Amino acid sequence: MKTTVFRHGNIFDGTGSMPIRADIAVAGGRIVALGPRLNGDEEIDVSGSTLIPGLIDSHVHLTMSDLDTMVGLHRPFSYPFYQAISNMSATLDCGITTVRDAGGADLGIQQAVDDGLVEGPRMQIAISMISQTGGHGDGWMPSGFSIGHQIAHPGRPSGLVDGPDEMRRKVRELVRAGAQVIKVCTSGGVLSPRDDPRHAHFRTDELDVLVAEATAAGCGVMTHSQSTDGIKNSVRAGIRSIEHGIYLDSEAISMMIDAGTWLVPTLLAPQAVLNAVDAGANIPAASVRKALAVIEAHMDSFSRAVAAGVKVAMGTDTGVGPHGSNLDELPLMKAGGMTPQQVLAAATSSAAELLGMSDEIGTLAVGKRADLVIVGGDLFDLPKLKGNISAVYKDGTRVRG
Repeated sequence: MKTTVFRHGNIFDGTGSMPIRADIAVAGGRIVALGPRLNGDEEIDVSGSTLIPGLIDSHVHLTMSDLDTMVGLHRPFSYPFYQAISNMSATLDCGITTVRDAGGADLGIQQAVDDGLVEGPRMQIAISMISQTGGHGDGWMPSGFSIGHQIAHPGRPSGLVDGPDEMRRKVRELVRAGAQVIKVCTSGGVLSPRDDPRHAHFRTDELDVLVAEATAAGCGVMTHSQSTDGIKNSVRAGIRSIEHGIYLDSEAISMMIDAGTWLVPTLLAPQAVLNAVDAGANIPAASVRKALAVIEAHMDSFSRAVAAGVKVAMGTDTGVGPHGSNLDELPLMKAGGMTPQQVLAAATSSAAELLGMSDEIGTLAVGKRADLVIVGGDLFDLPKLKGNISAVYKDGTRVRG
């Protein structure tokens, strides 16, 4: 087995500590040694660069590529699956080697990557997002047409449910389809024009059944939750991560800290909606109004959560915004009060912990998968991070650079 040594570089291990000077040795897709003056069969000189763990985006939609509803309606059903190939490539360009897909990617996309049929990050998939009737995942329109975020098919069941019995069956259907995480919407949203982000969705009995069934299947639960009451209901139910968290109040923040609930802020998402409108996308006026309304509250909630010590993992909601723009989230997290070291930890070790993958990824340590990103220049100049990436390795194989 060949050993490759990356020499003369700095190591940012993903824990939030400052970089140190060290070599790193890789064999069989794993990190086998870290330290000074290591020897190997092949040496790669990374002088002047910093090696960091492969980055993790905890909230993407790989099969979403355009917010313009009419564009999607006129494309063939299979087209988004081919677009996903390009989207996954753009994700790797960012140094992101692992993603949690929050709805859209099915088991076929994941297996195609795992089998080497197409190139992409490793995935944890939700497949579909569970929504109540009239909720964020319900595409019903007054005309009688239904225009959802994702079209259901045998491997991607519809996520609409009402009541505990339907909830129980839906979680089981998603697990059967291959979901490794369950996504539920406990509030309205921005892109669903007929609901309100400030309203809580699903009742306690429904959420309790969801968490019980997901737990029995070994799946974590993530929730699209923007409303104050929706967030609190989610924490009480034992849901693992709050996605977006736009309307956090002090009680919700305290509850999250006490329960160890994660926040995945997706600060990029509302601005991405407005950027799409500026570019000419046909987006319902109600969604545009909501995007404008939430931006200030979103950053304020995030800043207060950071100051209080809520656990944060990086996630972007990419698919709402362009794939490949993922790292634009990092400067926003810094603007919200995190240090650059904390931001990068949120995109590595913290995200790995959230996904339950800390034994495999998220830090540079002996025994971990050799997901490495080589970064030149100032590692903590976050707006320039993507442009400073010179190479990306996934499982010890060079996939970029």
